[in-house]
Amino acid sequence: MHDSFLSRHLGVSDSQQHEMVSSIGKSSLDHLIQDTIPQSIQTNDLGSLDNPLSETQALALLQERAQENKLFKSFIGQGFYPCITPTPIKRLVLENPAWYTQYTPYQAEISQGRLEALLNFQTMICELTGLPIANASLLDEATAAAEALTLMVRSSKVTTDSPTIVISEHIYDHIKPVLQTRATCLGCSIQWVDSLTDYQWSGHEIGVLLAIPDARGCIQDLRSAVPESTQAMIGVIADVMALTLITPPGELGADIVVGSTQRYGIPMGYGGPHAAFFATKSDYSRKVPGRIIGVSIDKSGNTAYRMALQTREQHIRKD
Repeated sequence: MHDSFLSRHLGVSDSQQHEMVSSIGKSSLDHLIQDTIPQSIQTNDLGSLDNPLSETQALALLQERAQENKLFKSFIGQGFYPCITPTPIKRLVLENPAWYTQYTPYQAEISQGRLEALLNFQTMICELTGLPIANASLLDEATAAAEALTLMVRSSKVTTDSPTIVISEHIYDHIKPVLQTRATCLGCSIQWVDSLTDYQWSGHEIGVLLAIPDARGCIQDLRSAVPESTQAMIGVIADVMALTLITPPGELGADIVVGSTQRYGIPMGYGGPHAAFFATKSDYSRKVPGRIIGVSIDKSGNTAYRMALQTREQHIRKD
C-alpha cells in the first residue's frame, strides 16, 4: 500500500499516529489534546449544524445569498474607478491555468507562468513611466508613495541635518497620513505646498513629490515645477491610464514614479488593496521595495524567469 495514491495523500494512519503520540509520552491524541488545551476553553457542544452540502449545492446557495446584495454607485473618488474587465482578458489571462500553477509564487522555479505574467506587468510599467526598472508590485498607491519617500531619504545626495520632502497638497487625501507617518519614522519633515512653482527652495530639500494628474485633474509640467539647480530627487504619483496619453514622467526627469493599477480592470474592493507599481532609475535598483522578476536561462539553455531581487528572507538582496 505504500505506493498507492490514497496512502500517500490522506495523512497518517492510526498506527503512525499512535507511534507519534507515544514518542512524546502520550497514550493517545485525545490525551495530548487534554494536556495541551485548558479545560476552561474545551467543549464538546458543537451546536446544531445543518446537513452537509455538496460542492454544487454550496455554490448554488452562495450564489443565492449573493443575489441579496444591493449594488450602489460609488462616489469614493480618490483615484478609484469602477471598471470592466474585458471577457477575453478574464478568460484567456486571469482564468487561464497556463499563467499560473498551484504552487506558491515563492517557489519561483516551478511558477514560470506566474513569473512571465509579472515580467509583462513590469515591462508595461517601464514603457508607461519612461523608467528602466519596475517592481511587481506593492499593496496600494499610498504604500508605494511611502516607499518612494523612503528611497529619497536613503539615496539623496543632499547633505543636511534637517532633511525635507516637499509634497504637493493636491495628492489624494488617503495618501497623506501614510506619508506623514513614514516621514516621522525616517526623521525627515514634510513641507506641504499649494504650488511648486511658487515654493522658495532652501537647499534642505532631499526630494519632491507631486501627482500627475493631481486631485484637481491638473497636469503639472515637471520641468517648470522643479528647478534644475536643486539636487532633490523627483517623485511622481501617476495615474496609470493618463500615462497612455501624456509624456512619461521619466522622460521629464522624474527619479521615481508610483501609482495604482486599479484602473486596469481590478474591482474596487471597498478601496483596496490593489496592485501598485513602483518604477525608478537603474541606479536605485538595489533599493527598490518588493520583488523584481528577471530573465535568465536554465541548464538546458532555455529561457527561464526568476526572482532577480526580492526583499524577503528567502530571496534577500545583497550588495
